[in-house]
Amino acid sequence: MLPVKPSDIVRLISVEQPVVSPDGTAVAYVVRRVDHDANRYRSAIWLAGADGGATRQLTAGEEADSTPVWAPDGSRLAFTSTRGGSGGSGAGGGGGKADEKTVTLHVIPVDAPGETVTLGTRDEVFEGLAWSPDGHHLAFASRVRDQRYVDGDDDAARPPRRIDRLFPRLDSYGWTIDRPAQLFVVPVDGSAVAQQVTRDRFDYSPPAWSPDGTRLAASSARQPDFDLQSFNDVWVVDIAQALAADPADPSAFEPHRLTATDASYASLSWEPDGDRIACLHTVEQIGYRHTRVAVVDSTTGAVTVLTADLDRNCAPYPGSRAPVWDGDRLITSIEDHGRVSVISVLLDGSGAEPQRLVEGDRWVAGFDLAGGTLAFVASSVDEPSELYLVRAGEERRLSRHQAAFDATAPSVPAEHFLVSAADGTELDAWVMLPPDFDADGSYSALLNIHGGPHTQYGVRWFDEFQLYASAGHVVIFSNPRGSTGYDEASARVLISAASTEDPGEGWGPPAHDDLMRVVDAALERYPAIDADRLGVMGGSYGGYMTSWVVGHTDRFAAACTERGVNNLASLEWSSDAAGYFRFAMGATHLDAAGEYARLSPITYVRDISTPVMIIHSEDDLRCPVEQADALFVAMRLLGKEVEYLRFPAESHELTRGGSPKHRIQRAQIVLEWFARHLARSGRES
Repeated sequence: MLPVKPSDIVRLISVEQPVVSPDGTAVAYVVRRVDHDANRYRSAIWLAGADGGATRQLTAGEEADSTPVWAPDGSRLAFTSTRGGSGGSGAGGGGGKADEKTVTLHVIPVDAPGETVTLGTRDEVFEGLAWSPDGHHLAFASRVRDQRYVDGDDDAARPPRRIDRLFPRLDSYGWTIDRPAQLFVVPVDGSAVAQQVTRDRFDYSPPAWSPDGTRLAASSARQPDFDLQSFNDVWVVDIAQALAADPADPSAFEPHRLTATDASYASLSWEPDGDRIACLHTVEQIGYRHTRVAVVDSTTGAVTVLTADLDRNCAPYPGSRAPVWDGDRLITSIEDHGRVSVISVLLDGSGAEPQRLVEGDRWVAGFDLAGGTLAFVASSVDEPSELYLVRAGEERRLSRHQAAFDATAPSVPAEHFLVSAADGTELDAWVMLPPDFDADGSYSALLNIHGGPHTQYGVRWFDEFQLYASAGHVVIFSNPRGSTGYDEASARVLISAASTEDPGEGWGPPAHDDLMRVVDAALERYPAIDADRLGVMGGSYGGYMTSWVVGHTDRFAAACTERGVNNLASLEWSSDAAGYFRFAMGATHLDAAGEYARLSPITYVRDISTPVMIIHSEDDLRCPVEQADALFVAMRLLGKEVEYLRFPAESHELTRGGSPKHRIQRAQIVLEWFARHLARSGRES
């Protein structure tokens, strides 16, 4: 048996995107793998029978086949692919910059003779494929490039972009202000090209069909000064009216707004044979709020929130999707103490306890339900993702794609423990011990800090933790206050003291205190951890907290901050989310410059005595590379030990969706850094 090592990234397989046939007898899903030589990802559509029979590959999978969707009669599947295109390094046909992908849309017969029909080719991604109820059309969202792209590909000759609102870019996608996401419909028999049914400058979410097939519902922010708010609405498009309007006149047709611009509505699904639209609903203006499940009346616009009493988040990352209708219930996912589960919620608003449909310490990263069959992809701390189903109350495992990997590199389990925060909140924490751990030995340890800040670590298989434990480190990870999986109040302590609403301690102080309590508890529980050989690391908000931690304590012998935040004020004007952080802080950088400085790790750079390695992607738009520059230049000028690695042609998603070769290089660099600084006993030179 061999431990997990960086080169094993090329052996990793991702099982994802399960969709159940209408009669519940079959499950289509996506298997994604790494092609190291081509330095890219390839994926294929697979089929599994609900009776537990053998799985089989449906599409060739030499490109990036993705997003399968069943026809209403179960005879065909629609899917997207990068067939005939350049492919790019992104996963599964998802996101990508404007000039990197040619994506195709197909319909393939299932269990019957017939040819695959290609319905269209685009330079932009097809998002949210949805079959019309009669099975004759597909609807989707896709970005539409304005004239400056059509006129040629010479940037030196193109006119300038006209920017008149915030959020004109999106990490991993590039500029979006001149590529708004619009809605389309296309006949599935290939008799005509896709027709655009919205023609304006606003972005629309993937659509949901009305039961009669005449309308599409989508969420969008179209109100005046929408970029100065954090709300969007549910809009309904009458397809016939939209297609009859003059395509040259964007004002010739206006969709109908259902909601009152009082919240954010996302991930829509229209009630079969009904008048309600299910959605994920977030009231977020100042600070974090849980995303909840709600229904919107398509006639009156009345909104009923169904999961308020749960006080848990229903939009986990990863694993969020639109609620699924199931008679008098909605099926949704939910975060709870490091787990992601699937629950059913009654539609009558009675507040009755939801039914948990997936049990155990697992992380559900995707699910679907139809014909009495619930299919889901899940992993646990020591078991990579596979496909499962629940039918007639019985759970069955359908796939074993990870068996070969697990046989040669068995996963390391983790031990869970609780730590009390200063305010009494019980914090979830885990320790992963190296293989063949000797309680009488001496080990280095790595404190890992998650991003977000409002996400969570938990009971899912994570290649990085397996890698670090296999390299001989004790891995410590936890969910400090601010994490999801707890009640909403514990997350809102990260609002800054300058906020007029629920002023708190800000991003750094409460999480720092919680993390140090977790380290202290781990040292007490596992005496084999050498307190002089502690490392700390994290990405994004975890990178922020890594920089914060080493500016407030010298207990760590080495640190690695990745894609991190070091200056909150400059983040507010340089990020693709520029303008958003005033909602997180509760005040703008213009009105609370001192508070932004107080909560910025760069303010405390003179207090850093820990050796720091900085890793950042040059095309990161979420936390732009200037954040790394700020820390490196300051530490270098002060004569402190610092190394800086800049990855070209990568976004904020380097560790998750970056090119395979860069992911391997990055893993090797991290292991070498901590081996160099944590191998010795004590802190002597």
